[in-house]
Amino acid sequence: MSQKLTLLGAGSWGTALAILAARNGSQVLLWGHNEEHIAALAKERKNQRYLPGLDFPDGITVTADLKKAAEFSDLILLSVPSHAFKSTLIALKRQGSSKDLKIAWATKGFNPEDGLLLHQVVADVFTPNTFAAILSGPTFAREVAANLPTAITIASKQAEFANQLADILHSDRFRAYTSSDIIGVEVGGAVKNVLAIAAGIADGLGFGANTRAALITRGLSEIMRLGIKLGGKQETFIGLAGLGDLVLTCTDNQSRNRRFGLALGQGRNKTSIIDEIGQEIEGISAARDTLLLAQRHGIDMPITEQTYKVLYEELNPLRAVQNLLARDQKAES
Repeated sequence: MSQKLTLLGAGSWGTALAILAARNGSQVLLWGHNEEHIAALAKERKNQRYLPGLDFPDGITVTADLKKAAEFSDLILLSVPSHAFKSTLIALKRQGSSKDLKIAWATKGFNPEDGLLLHQVVADVFTPNTFAAILSGPTFAREVAANLPTAITIASKQAEFANQLADILHSDRFRAYTSSDIIGVEVGGAVKNVLAIAAGIADGLGFGANTRAALITRGLSEIMRLGIKLGGKQETFIGLAGLGDLVLTCTDNQSRNRRFGLALGQGRNKTSIIDEIGQEIEGISAARDTLLLAQRHGIDMPITEQTYKVLYEELNPLRAVQNLLARDQKAES
């Protein structure tokens, strides 16, 4: 049965999810704030800026009118940067829809104002009873849009909502698992971007596969320590939204966070790298937000701390690695 889906955010990942849902038979209204960009999508029937060469299925229409987007469906899926997440929700609420909206998001990160998890932001802007879900896992947008085999996790405290989203997105090339651990999925998706920068830095410095494997493994320990403290479940962190996403972003250059770290390790200027990549690098703000959360809860996250110092205190990347190696010897667990 065809369903209607409003998708907010016409970047690479939002466009890929729109293509996936429309390919599966849903009617999708894709919204973006940039009127010129949206006009180009409507004319070309593809997102040539972010996913060049991949045509839209017939089920996608586009708009820059948020009121129209809000009225199209009671099921809203956001794919906007974390810094724009709250403001987009507030703008959505101002449209005054009388429908009880169901809010899902594919955004990875924390709310930069206060470090809140994004489901807490949804509860604050709407109500604690609002149906809420997060989509996360090892996913590069272009591969999803190109219909390459992919698996993700959809987490919600409302099982029926998770199942509804899974029905919309699941196909013979896209496997959607469901979970009730919304906190664990959120923490895994946010912190892995910090560790991808760290892995990129190590590779940019010329260190080898041993170093990368150690960073991924010890980085996973950091994610688990923080995530479990915040209420996440251990099994989530060794699943798709934890280990799966971490491995993906730390090892493949489709990851903007890894490419950013790689260039930093090669001695490039931070600002010039950001300009060259030209899209959101979520790990930069996530490094600050993650470290603040870790300090608030007394969690030891040395890789995150050293990455933060490289990004915000101009610590030399080689010195950051040396600081990690110079830590006191201790038991692994």
